[in-house]
Amino acid sequence: MTGEITLRGAVLPVGGIKEKVLAAHRAGIKKVLVPHRNEQAISEVPADVLTQLEIKFIDTVEEALNESLGLQLFRSNTNDLLLRQQVPAA
Repeated sequence: MTGEITLRGAVLPVGGIKEKVLAAHRAGIKKVLVPHRNEQAISEVPADVLTQLEIKFIDTVEEALNESLGLQLFRSNTNDLLLRQQVPAA
């Protein structure tokens, strides 16, 4: 994953998306998290590389943690971030 976040957890766009995606592909990474506001930059990545990757566009740090670590975060009524443990399906 790549990006910067605000103090409120919003994911900001970054530069060099093509290079970062190509480096992830060379390293054997299968899933790449990209700021949603960088969606246009993905068009610069060769199609053969894109077919081998799962690209997830994210807007919040909660989405990034859920996609990367499988953590379920939610905001309480006081806007605090809380962790909800995932229970494996029986």
